[in-house]
Amino acid sequence: MAIVLIVEDDDRLGRLTADYLSRNGLQVELERDGTRGKERILSLKPDVVVLDLMLPGEDGLSICRSVRPHYAGPILMLTARGDEFDQVLGLEMGADDYVVKPVSPRLLLARIKALLRRPSPDADDGGPKVVEAGGVRVDPGRREATIGGQVLDLTTAEFELLWALARRAGEPVTRDELFKELRGIEYDGIDRSMDVRVSQLRRKLEDCGAAAGLIKTVRGTGYQLAAPGR
Repeated sequence: MAIVLIVEDDDRLGRLTADYLSRNGLQVELERDGTRGKERILSLKPDVVVLDLMLPGEDGLSICRSVRPHYAGPILMLTARGDEFDQVLGLEMGADDYVVKPVSPRLLLARIKALLRRPSPDADDGGPKVVEAGGVRVDPGRREATIGGQVLDLTTAEFELLWALARRAGEPVTRDELFKELRGIEYDGIDRSMDVRVSQLRRKLEDCGAAAGLIKTVRGTGYQLAAPGR
């Protein structure tokens, strides 16, 4: 049974959400304080963290940034505001996905299940186990990407994005394909979260010496990683 830790200071919302998720086959732990929530993420190492943005003690963005180097599981950010800035900042801090409150328990459950069933890179057997392109070596078995022997400091979401592109290196991958594979939802033509993730990944790759054109934007389609061997 997957363990979900909800860090939410709204007592009624937290209890209702926990009850609904529990009735649908998840083991749920609930924490209302940000500082204690951070401690429980690191000690419990749940399968998924549902993290509210506004919390007493320590806010969700600060918690996400602090735990990310030590917690590899998916983090789903909750925000009461539809402000794109908050969503982008959450992704930059290492969140894997976000939903805007008020959110229905059914939708939240669907997003959690999508995170839980994300394909494991080392389970993929549709191509080479290691891909090298543009000086970047992507090893799904070790969940590791390197440039010139230097291991890249990538979040779980960033590595999975890189592997999704690397598996089809040299071919364009549409935004819709990336949304379905990495977030379990269809691309609505508006959501910029995948563009933000690609931008972050590009910056990290280039900071470590990768060529500027390693990940190309295919106008009107999506993205393409350089062909293997180039």
